[in-house]
Amino acid sequence: MTTPGFRPTHVVPQDGLPAWEAPDPGRPTLPLDPLLPVRLVERRGDWGHIVCANGWSAWVDGRLLVTVPHGPPDPDGPPARTADPRPLLARAEQALARYRAAVEELMDKGLDGESFHARTLGLRIGVVVDGESVWLYDTDHGRWVYGDGARLATYAADAAPRDAETTGPSGTAEAAEPADRTATRVVAPNPPDGEP
Repeated sequence: MTTPGFRPTHVVPQDGLPAWEAPDPGRPTLPLDPLLPVRLVERRGDWGHIVCANGWSAWVDGRLLVTVPHGPPDPDGPPARTADPRPLLARAEQALARYRAAVEELMDKGLDGESFHARTLGLRIGVVVDGESVWLYDTDHGRWVYGDGARLATYAADAAPRDAETTGPSGTAEAAEPADRTATRVVAPNPPDGEP
């Protein structure tokens, strides 16, 4: 039974999505079906509290939800910060410049191996460019995003959602990092064609 006035804000990715009773990885519930329409009602860090058309609610990794567009964007308005690829590209350039400077200093014998390690500790960059397509690693949110030059969409996440306590007021990660960075869950096998 559909809740009267239900208007989805997102859909579940095409591979489905794990769900939890609470924003706690230790309390799993039934997974959500692929492309299920949902309404995002609350965010806590990376966690998203969603409600389905039948009134059932759960917590999910909010980074992986696919936004449902509601009409064309205002052509005179700025692009949404999360969809605009320029800030993430600028951060990747800055990180690469810092790494290159450390490498040059190491090669010029200005740094020893231990100092090089200390200088590059925690530095994380991921960029793949193929024509108009780009895949960027977003270190602030622990995810890979796909871009077509005009907008970005989450492609994969490398860890379970983080609690609000590990993110700052802007929603970006602070000192806490996911413990396991080895497993990346692909959200979409092919780059998305539609809106992020």
